Order: sequence, then C-alpha cells, then structure tokens
Amino acid sequence: MENSTVNSLTLQLEGLSVSSSSRYPVFLLLLCSFVFILLANAAIVGLILTQRSLRQPMYLLFCSLAANDVMGNALLVPRLLADVLLPPSQRLIHFYECVVQAFATHLFCANSHTVLMVMAFDRYVAICRPLRYASIMTDRRVVQLTAGAWGAGLVLVGVLLGLTLRLNRCRTLIANPYCDNASLFKLSCDDAAVANVYGLAYTGLLLSSSAACIVLTYSKIAAACVSSSSRRLSGWARTTCRARTTCSSHLCVYVLMLLSGLVFVVLHRFPQHAELRKTAAILFHTVPGSLNPVIYGLQSKEIHRLFSGTLKTKKSLTRKPQISQTLLWLNWWFCSHTALG
Repeated sequence: MENSTVNSLTLQLEGLSVSSSSRYPVFLLLLCSFVFILLANAAIVGLILTQRSLRQPMYLLFCSLAANDVMGNALLVPRLLADVLLPPSQRLIHFYECVVQAFATHLFCANSHTVLMVMAFDRYVAICRPLRYASIMTDRRVVQLTAGAWGAGLVLVGVLLGLTLRLNRCRTLIANPYCDNASLFKLSCDDAAVANVYGLAYTGLLLSSSAACIVLTYSKIAAACVSSSSRRLSGWARTTCRARTTCSSHLCVYVLMLLSGLVFVVLHRFPQHAELRKTAAILFHTVPGSLNPVIYGLQSKEIHRLFSGTLKTKKSLTRKPQISQTLLWLNWWFCSHTALG
C-alpha cells in the first residue's frame, strides 16, 4: 500500500515486528501494563477525591497528571494490542482515527510537561512561601492553573496538527506502531517547510520552558532548604521544608518523562534503528503512566497511609462474615451434640 492514490483515507500501520512465538508474550505484557495503568491511576484519583485530607493543591494537580496518563494510554494501547495479533498487511487504520491518535499522543506529551510545570510552581510556593501558600494556591487558582496547562497543550497541538493536515498525502504507510505528527508528516510530498519549522519550534519551546521552570524552581527550593538548615531547623524551617519529600517524587517523574521522550525524539533521526524507535515510542507512554502512581504513592506518606488503611479495612470486612459463620457452625454443632448426649 506504499504507492496508493493521493489523500487516501486508508492507511497502513507498520507496527512492531514480532515473531509468531513472541506475539502472545508481547500481547500479555502490553495488556498487563495497560490494566495496571488504568487501575493504579484510577485508585489514586479515587482515593484523592474521596479523602478530605487529600483535597490539597498538590494532590489535585496529581489527579490531573493521572487523568493525562489514562487518556494517553486509553486511546493508544488497545489499538496496539489488536495490531500485535494481526499480520502487517492487515494493520489498517482510517485516516481520521490516525489523526485522533496523533492528537492524543501529542496532547499527552504536552500536558505531561505543562502539568509538571504547575506542580513545580506549587512546590516552590509551599517551600519558599509557606506563610502565603494558602492565599496563593486557592481552589480557584488551582483550577485556573490546571485549565491553563491543558489549554496550552490543546492550542500548541492543534496548530501542530493543523499545519500537517493541510498537506496532500501521496503515501499510506505509517512507519510507526501508532500515529503521531512525524508519521503523518512523512506521508506528504508537498513543501512542508512551515510545518517543519513549527514542529521544531514547538518541541524546543516545550522542552526548554519545562526544563527552565524545573531548574529555576528547584534551585530556589534548594536555596531555601539550605537556608533553613543553617537555622538549625527551627519551627519556621520545619514548616518551610515539610514538602521536601514530595519534591523528590516530582523530580523523579519529570526526569523519567523527559528521558523517555528524548530517546524517542532522537531515534526518529536514525532510520537504521527503526525497531528500537518503535519500542521507545511505546515505552514513552507506558513507562511514565505505570511508574507515576507508584512513585507518588510510595513517596507520599498521606497516600501510602490512607491506601494501606483502606486495604486493611476491606480485609477486616471480608474476614468478619467468615468468623461469624464459623462461630454459628460451632454453636450449632455444640448444641446438637449436647442434645444428643
């Protein structure tokens, strides 16, 4: 299908090159990762929304990050699971479905950066401006920052794909396991200088702005913590650095997301490593989505304590009916044998 009619609505996904013996192990691995991403992020979001003590700006922003992880994987992984079980010649996708996939992929990437930037600002205010934290990070401000983070991603990605979709297509092969802007871009035979320049500017702006935000906020946080340590951890200093444990979680999530994205972007420039690039493209979605709830759940004492308490409560509730039934059975046995005696 490589040489097809211009602007064909039927495209072919190259997908992963898996042998018949490794097809089902790869399918099960992807399926387990997808189920874990959905369950883990849903559990964290449910816990935060149902526990009044967790309705704080930091945890509400983490809900936004978890929702982004679910969105980015729910619109991608099911299609990957279906394609793994199909031969390459049958991995066909409609053009509009491909556009939706590309939009979800880039929105997931953009939101990962913008939401983590907002979370970095929240940690900066909590540590460097603790006395003004409640007045700065109000519920209204959290909603505004979250809407701004998602809105910025929608605008940037909308313009990115709009410039690509206006080009005529003379190819139909998507040399990737899923659709993204680079794959759609390579289908065109028109002059794509404007779209190419904007794509590079979009990537540079997103990476540089998020990196600059992280470096700036964490340098100020480090300076504040050093200053508080010099004061021998007075009451004010303990309040100032109370949120330091969440900073390590936030930094780990950002570094993980940045490295997985950079590997994928760099491998796009090396066609000889096509299979490695495809694997990196899938890991870019599944690895951060799987590890984000684990990192925050283990590092945050509040989430870890409440989640452990919820599991203990469920276990105790399931044991009580069993104990009651056992006691009733023993009482019946004792009464019956006493009467017989």
